[in-house]
Amino acid sequence: MDSIWLKTSSKPRFDALGGNKKTDVLIIGGGIAGILCAYKLKNAGVDCMLVEADEICEGITKNTTAKITLGHGLIYDKMTRRFGEDKARLYAEAQSKAIQEYAQFCENIDCDFETRDNYVYSLNDRKKIEKEVAALNRIGVKAEFSDAKELPFSVAGAVCVKDQAQFHPLKFLYTITKDLPIYEHTKVTEVMPNKAKTNRDEITYKKLIIATHLPMLNKHGLYSLKLYQHRSYVIALKNAQNVGGMYVDESDSGLSFRSYGDLLLLGGGGHRTGKEGGCWQELEDFSRKHYKNAEIVGKWATQDCITLDDVPYIGQYAKSTSDVFVATGFNKWGMTNAMVAADILCDLVQGKNSPYAAVFDPSRTVLRPQLAVNAFESTVGIFTPTAPRCPHLGCALKYNKAEHTWDCPCHGSRFTEDGQLIDNPATDDKKM
Repeated sequence: MDSIWLKTSSKPRFDALGGNKKTDVLIIGGGIAGILCAYKLKNAGVDCMLVEADEICEGITKNTTAKITLGHGLIYDKMTRRFGEDKARLYAEAQSKAIQEYAQFCENIDCDFETRDNYVYSLNDRKKIEKEVAALNRIGVKAEFSDAKELPFSVAGAVCVKDQAQFHPLKFLYTITKDLPIYEHTKVTEVMPNKAKTNRDEITYKKLIIATHLPMLNKHGLYSLKLYQHRSYVIALKNAQNVGGMYVDESDSGLSFRSYGDLLLLGGGGHRTGKEGGCWQELEDFSRKHYKNAEIVGKWATQDCITLDDVPYIGQYAKSTSDVFVATGFNKWGMTNAMVAADILCDLVQGKNSPYAAVFDPSRTVLRPQLAVNAFESTVGIFTPTAPRCPHLGCALKYNKAEHTWDCPCHGSRFTEDGQLIDNPATDDKKM
């Protein structure tokens, strides 16, 4: 069940917090977003500290497919109509800047960084693809219509954006964590104004960045309603036809493809956490049909926070928390959005303006159709009279047969069969 990234990298170790500490900027969460924030702040000469409840990159980051691209599904046509071309252009510009930063960082890091073209395809809607190509070109991104001939099936069309990238995320992150002020096995149990209590000692801070995947503070920001969580699955195939580009279906239930060395990474089987889905079985069935001689040499799953409007929440946690900042809701595109988050938050905590902050502002309107869906799922989960229940807000848990876990359909917390916490927003194990 370990990802190919874990199997092919050597993890550094960090001490747990020992004694009370002071820092200008405290970062909670040791995934890619938190690590990039710490890296950028330290290089800017800012006193900072990162704490992780478990070990760095042990949450969602280790299970990515690691595509570095601005091609985040078919979002630019929708974004242009919803927010206007200026905001769509800024969103794309922020992603392009993130890709350039990765390229610069990776020049001196052995992390299998490769330039690849990115394709977002549709099985049956050519017009949708044409609209997306036109929207991208209008905002200054060079995009082309493609037939995506590398795929083992025909498509109605694909949006191609050239000169994107892919890499080995853990080789990259484990390298840049060298000499960073990181404390592992240090769980924050309570956050107060300018002070955080951990399972060990206390940390006094001036600014706080919460990068815990789904935000941990329930009293502010309405994140339990503004986000839901979505699971997706990956298998690594040997002896399968490789692809030169990176491919993703515009549909949430579709498949993704990328290569890593002589392996094909096939993703899909997705579903809202706590709901039914195709899981690994869907991928294995596809592999048997299209790659008859392939061997499965790895399989893993991941979980993504999805926002109401396809744009992450990056910035001030809530209007009432001027010294607290957040990075969440990367909508399955955590590589570029994590770098975008680090850029924006490093500016904000230093009192600087960011040209992209308004696009990602967490306090923007919540009046989107997805809000009603999230509220409905929460209501159903709370009033479903079954056990066991999630310790987060009391929703009924659903058993995930594919992964042998108990999952929350309301907010996405997950637990092992014996009740150990796997994924937040719950912060404690569940008594089974």
